[in-house]
Amino acid sequence: MLSFVIAALAAPSTVIYADRVYPVSSPMIADGFVRIEEGRIVEIGSADAYRSSDEDIVLRCTVLTPGLVDARATVGLTGQYNIDHDQDMLEHSNPIQPELRAIDAYNTQERLVEWVREFGTTTVHTGHAPGELVSGRTMICKTNGTTVEDAIIRSDAMVACTLGEGALKKDGKSPGTRSKSMALLRQKFIDAREYADKLDRDEEDKEPKKRDLQLEALVNVLNGEMPLLVHANRTHDIMNALRLREEFEIDIVLDGGAEAYRLIDEIRESGVPVIVHPQMIRMYGEMENAAFTTASLLSDAGIPIAIQTGYESYVPKVRVLVFEASQAAAHGLGFDRALQACTLDAARLLNIDDRVGSLDIGKDADLAMWDGDPFEWTTHCTGVLIDGEHVSTTVR
Repeated sequence: MLSFVIAALAAPSTVIYADRVYPVSSPMIADGFVRIEEGRIVEIGSADAYRSSDEDIVLRCTVLTPGLVDARATVGLTGQYNIDHDQDMLEHSNPIQPELRAIDAYNTQERLVEWVREFGTTTVHTGHAPGELVSGRTMICKTNGTTVEDAIIRSDAMVACTLGEGALKKDGKSPGTRSKSMALLRQKFIDAREYADKLDRDEEDKEPKKRDLQLEALVNVLNGEMPLLVHANRTHDIMNALRLREEFEIDIVLDGGAEAYRLIDEIRESGVPVIVHPQMIRMYGEMENAAFTTASLLSDAGIPIAIQTGYESYVPKVRVLVFEASQAAAHGLGFDRALQACTLDAARLLNIDDRVGSLDIGKDADLAMWDGDPFEWTTHCTGVLIDGEHVSTTVR
């Protein structure tokens, strides 16, 4: 009797049938299905291997993929109205502010979060934008939930840094040059190292600790607990980032990399991954040498990449990941690698591939449903599931 009651109370399975299922971690399945229970993927395979019951929730689509993973964004801090009250992605009062946390500014109710979700994006690495030498800490979250606690995967993901023109000041303000930027950054890391040593001494002497939130964040980078996310586009700015990595023996992730294709050997030798600039970014200023083929050139060379929607100060501040991936696919990356760059490769780069990024048994049931090739402009996203919940039925 008890087992009967438990079975009666159990939530029904959700089964999605598709003409083509792309697990990403394994070959495409023609005429396939995915079965979901309690927010997890429990079965995947050929449609003729499973016969749905009357209790199952059955969904159908043409193409089924993992939910897309945006490797770098500001959505949730950047808002739809593009006016002061919904723009929390940059604080300009100080050039170095690693103590700022994205979770304190992220708005789960922001319409743009819903907007990108309707285009298949289920996970975002979001936070403070490029534009200050150190602008703050990023976070990783799902694009659902009522509160940030509902959405969060990792509250502190990376410390966002900008090298190059985007972080330089005018009218005698600091930093005004690249050499000043690097000097300020070096000094802060030296201060953080000394701060960590002092905390160790205080611990031994049982002295009360006088905390410094700014230095604590940089200590996390020095200790390998968080990478430094370095927004760099010019060749010499990318090389400055690689030198900083060697000098302080820290993990870095390159963000942007407009001229990264000029440094293939150096980047590959360093082992540093690149979150490639948005394909449709305005290509002027430090982006003047950006190329639509950057993603494919780096990938061809064996450099780990992921695709992002990014940020620029002029509208549109929030792009749509599937469109950015489609441009990379059209310019040498191809369908399979482009899909992987905005799903499994992005999840690996963010170290969350144990949960998202592919359709594997045991992973979170984050899926995107399409009525055709996701990278064709005429295709629509017809449904989105996050943790097995059907969170979007809007056709985009």
